[in-house]
Order: sequence, then structure tokens, then C-alpha cells
Amino acid sequence: MNDPTTQGAFQTWMCVVCGFIYDEAVGIPDEGIAPGTRWADVPETWTCPDCGVTKDDFEMMVL
Repeated sequence: MNDPTTQGAFQTWMCVVCGFIYDEAVGIPDEGIAPGTRWADVPETWTCPDCGVTKDDFEMMVL
């Protein structure tokens, strides 16, 4: 995995289907995704825990 300290600020990603938010700083420890895991490092086989869609249905949130 890449070193998060060299990649700038953490991003958040939102499921366009159900609104679930993936925050890189927080991760999803219950699903084995550690805090600090960048979106690019989330497995392609991962699905939204709320509605089951794939990473393709997430968009980066601009704050």
C-alpha cells in the first residue's frame, strides 16, 4: 500500500445509489479496510456495505 503521508489530504467518496460515504481517513475496519486506506487501494471486488454496488458507482466528493 502507498504511504498516505506523501499523498496529500484524504478524500471522501460517496455511493451515487444510496449515499454511503467512504472516508479514506476512517476506512471501514469492520470490513478489513484500515483507516488511511486510499480509495485506489480498496479492492476492486469491494461492494458498498449498504446497497451492494461496486466502486464504479462511487464519486469523489469535493469539499
